[in-house]
Amino acid sequence: MVITKEEVKYIAKLAKLQFSEEEAKVFANEFENILEQFRTLDNLDLENVEIERPKVAVVRKDICKKCEIYDLYKNSKKMRETSIEVPKIIE
Repeated sequence: MVITKEEVKYIAKLAKLQFSEEEAKVFANEFENILEQFRTLDNLDLENVEIERPKVAVVRKDICKKCEIYDLYKNSKKMRETSIEVPKIIE
């Protein structure tokens, strides 16, 4: 399966992104290389491969920090009173 520039532009449109012709061509090649790696993995014989799992779960320690409410809003583009207004994504 070959990924075309048109398919890249369609995927970009779904993600609300825009690419130039040159960028779409580069991404098409990169996507094709990624898919080729998956095809290589599909051809491997993994029937007798054992998966070694860690015996202890690795978690990080929770760190409590005091946060002012306005720090939460400082990176938002639009506010409506105390709510963050986000763009409509479903049409």
